[in-house]
Amino acid sequence: MARPIIRVDEKVSLAKGIPLSFQHMFAMFGASVLVPMLFGIDPAVVLFMNGIGTVLFIFVGKGKAPAFLGSSFAFLAPTFAVMKAIPDGGFYYACAGYVFVGLAFIVVAGLIKFVGIKWIDVVLPPATMGPVVALIGLDLAGNAAGNAGLLPAAGASMDLKVVTVSMITLGVAVIGSVCFRKFLSAVPILIAIVVGYLVAIPMGLVDFSPVLAAPIFRLPTFHLPSWRFDMIMVIMPATLVVISEHIGHIIVTGNIVGKDLTKDPGLHRTLFADGFSTSISGLVGAVPTTTYGENIGVMAITRVYSVWVIGGAGLLSILLGFSGTLAALIQTIPTAVMGGVSILLFGVIAASGLRVLVDQKVDYSKSRNLMLTAIILIVGVSGVSVPVGLSSLSGMTLATVVGMILSLLFWLLEKAKLTNDFDAE
Repeated sequence: MARPIIRVDEKVSLAKGIPLSFQHMFAMFGASVLVPMLFGIDPAVVLFMNGIGTVLFIFVGKGKAPAFLGSSFAFLAPTFAVMKAIPDGGFYYACAGYVFVGLAFIVVAGLIKFVGIKWIDVVLPPATMGPVVALIGLDLAGNAAGNAGLLPAAGASMDLKVVTVSMITLGVAVIGSVCFRKFLSAVPILIAIVVGYLVAIPMGLVDFSPVLAAPIFRLPTFHLPSWRFDMIMVIMPATLVVISEHIGHIIVTGNIVGKDLTKDPGLHRTLFADGFSTSISGLVGAVPTTTYGENIGVMAITRVYSVWVIGGAGLLSILLGFSGTLAALIQTIPTAVMGGVSILLFGVIAASGLRVLVDQKVDYSKSRNLMLTAIILIVGVSGVSVPVGLSSLSGMTLATVVGMILSLLFWLLEKAKLTNDFDAE
């Protein structure tokens, strides 16, 4: 018999809620902090705004859409382009672009509110949705394997210490997910991270010096954006990338929790919340936010869907923005540990895509279903990239766009009775 589910609207006790929230916070931390580190800005302001965005998302979604908003990777290329064009303070010119990307989200949300979401059934039928959801996990598989030490850089040899730690972490997460009972069955990822961390310490993979040097309390570094129209236009093409990513994440989250989140609370609400969070992040000198695949994976493994738990993780992220010591301590978690956990998290997301195909009983005797799934998977895993301004579409995002176009084309052909489904018997 399957273990109990903590439902989306279900409250949990403080004793259970704290470790459950820490589990989500640990899952997002490494990737979310990496983005501001690449841009050379204070991670504290990003953690603070990620937490604000998460709480805002839950509020706008009427407590029906569990999602953590973390730092978006989709803006790396255009932001670096702005920073190259303006070496002194270029990041804050990119922030102005983030503000307008968020506003574009809000406009799209308004359009969806007006026209409805029936178009989703046309452009994202199950034969398209399944592989797109699978690609959310597959797209990140290389990152997970790299962090786990399984894909060393060109010319480098495999680090056995890193691989050992990542595989022990992965092993605990897998065995825990299968064998843990009662409350422990809800926190296998947290337990795996703790075990991996303890194993990494004697192996010399943990450096505590940043913790000793960090202040106990500090204010995040807020900074207003700088405005230049041409730099805003460099950032704007990434909007298509993150909107596609958002739709995919909301669909897979809905599949995991067993509710159609595009209808209730509605895609217009989730898009609005994501866009508003991105805009206010840009206004204070932080990075754009997006729904996080790592946290989707945690929900799929633990079957804990409570927005109270996700909201608790958001509050923890806000506190981390003010806590120098705690933030520094969490940053000492080796990438090997997070790599081991990520292998499982991203794999579970990929498996959720296959579940869509099974649950929806997709009929592959129909050529259009076979063509949709085949083309989407190949586009997604091939590494093909299509430039969009100074950004690009690739992986899951490009596959989503291609899948939506093909789905619409096949729908039109079907309406015109031009497909071979209408062959006379």
